[in-house]
Amino acid sequence: MEPFVFFGGKGGVGKTTVSCAYGRKCAEAGQETLVVSTDPAHSVSDVFDQEFGDEPESVDGVDHLHALEVDPDDEVQNHLDDIRNRLSDQVSAAMVNEINKQLEMAHQTPGAYESALFDRFVEVMRNAEPYDRVVFDTAPTGATLRLLGLPEFLEGWIERLMAKRRQSIDLYEKAAVGNNEPRRLMEGDPVLNRLQERKEFFEFAGGALQNDAAFFLVLNPDQLSVNETARAIEQMHERDLTVRGLVANKLTPSPDDDENGRGARYLRDRVATERERLEQVRTEFEPPLAAEIKSRTSEVKGDLLGDVADELDVDTNVETPTYVS
Repeated sequence: MEPFVFFGGKGGVGKTTVSCAYGRKCAEAGQETLVVSTDPAHSVSDVFDQEFGDEPESVDGVDHLHALEVDPDDEVQNHLDDIRNRLSDQVSAAMVNEINKQLEMAHQTPGAYESALFDRFVEVMRNAEPYDRVVFDTAPTGATLRLLGLPEFLEGWIERLMAKRRQSIDLYEKAAVGNNEPRRLMEGDPVLNRLQERKEFFEFAGGALQNDAAFFLVLNPDQLSVNETARAIEQMHERDLTVRGLVANKLTPSPDDDENGRGARYLRDRVATERERLEQVRTEFEPPLAAEIKSRTSEVKGDLLGDVADELDVDTNVETPTYVS
């Protein structure tokens, strides 16, 4: 199995529970494991009954297991502050105030959240040397698909910006007269250097996701969840990302044969409907079911998390990365 494992799916299907359970399974197999939450709900702290921040912390009571929770608001602010600092060194003082105004407006614009969050989880992948396995508990499907689509979209966009910048510098160089130095030089241009850094960043991200990451989708046995899972599989295929397997979560347990009350009849009807949905998944979807996890009456944490980990038929062995060095 690849070193980076992502669990995605519709909101509320139990991605965090499955991610934490798989992280525990890997840790108990002796793998140094990091669970990373990119979901704004931040339920990893709830599952482990322990507060986590932006830096990896050991999970109490589980050897080899660490966790961190990415705060989207902090990441957006850090992202914009970095842009502000870089631009402030490259423009006149008169422009600094205008830049600050524009960046404050950008804080709430569509895409700021995705861009900042993407930078953070790619940074985690680039600096994953202390860990054998990194498990990502992702945001709901739509947000995750937008994140995974950023390398392809932004790499091409940056290439176009670099072409425009080179054209601009070339015109300035040609406009230099006599012994006058051109106002801008191609070599050492800070804007071109920054764009090149971003281009290499997105090239790394695309290569890491396609070569060293495995994707699993968590679903519940209801039609809405099944339909969204089908769409997610198709959209990830369009991005050359393969869904390795599916995890059916929150399955209704069957009542005992001798139970015939109203509750038992309801449960039997529900179980029958869920089995139809699971059969649809088995016959119509290419990725196999890696687990069928029944609902628990108590919150899944502690020993119950270990029980869920045992039900996950997902390999814990770590393959040598083929792209990430």
